[in-house]
Amino acid sequence: MTGPLLALREVTRIHGGGETSVPALRDVSLTVEPGELVAVMGPSGSGKSTLLNIAGGLDTPTTGTVSIAGTVLNQLNRTALAKLRRRWVGYVFQELNLLPSLTAVENVGLPLELDGHGVRRARRAAQAALADVELADVALRFPDELSGGQQQRVAIARALIGQRRLVLADEPTGALDSVTGETVLRLLRNRVDAGAAGILVTHEARHAAWADRVIFLRDGRIVDASAPLLEPEDLLEPTR
Repeated sequence: MTGPLLALREVTRIHGGGETSVPALRDVSLTVEPGELVAVMGPSGSGKSTLLNIAGGLDTPTTGTVSIAGTVLNQLNRTALAKLRRRWVGYVFQELNLLPSLTAVENVGLPLELDGHGVRRARRAAQAALADVELADVALRFPDELSGGQQQRVAIARALIGQRRLVLADEPTGALDSVTGETVLRLLRNRVDAGAAGILVTHEARHAAWADRVIFLRDGRIVDASAPLLEPEDLLEPTR
């Protein structure tokens, strides 16, 4: 494909209404190219998680548009949006969202099964993804049998399984020691270098250093960036 894999154009997200309304994002315009990892930094409450949720189609903007691989999310019905998310987007949530009744390998392979892949094929891919995060030996354990760091790595493996082209990570190394955290960031970097686009929310500069570009949010606005951002009218054109 040509052009950005992810494009946000003048996105505003307001929670609530009337006097109690709270703007979480304000006129945010951003593109992420295939092969590019963008780090997002900012204080608590600045809109980082809202930006990720909107970028991945888990939330909808109050105004503005979001597109993935040229498809405008605002124009999709619920079924089409869910299908696009399964095939294109890998998430690493702060809350992990592992299913307690499934083993590690079942959790990791679930997105492929939901997308119509056979169980055996999904499990083989899941085993390989767990091996990539050095957890092949705990594939048959349930989440409550894993440490917090192991659960985090299972969530990483689930996000990277298959051919997903947009990886959205919200503090993916939060529960990990420095060595394992570096392994996870290298996996994310390798997937991006192979042609995916990635957004990494982090509060640590040493983690942001893995990115190609860093943007800073404050009060829902992009207030600074390590490289020039496009103007909204340029968002449908490739940046490189």
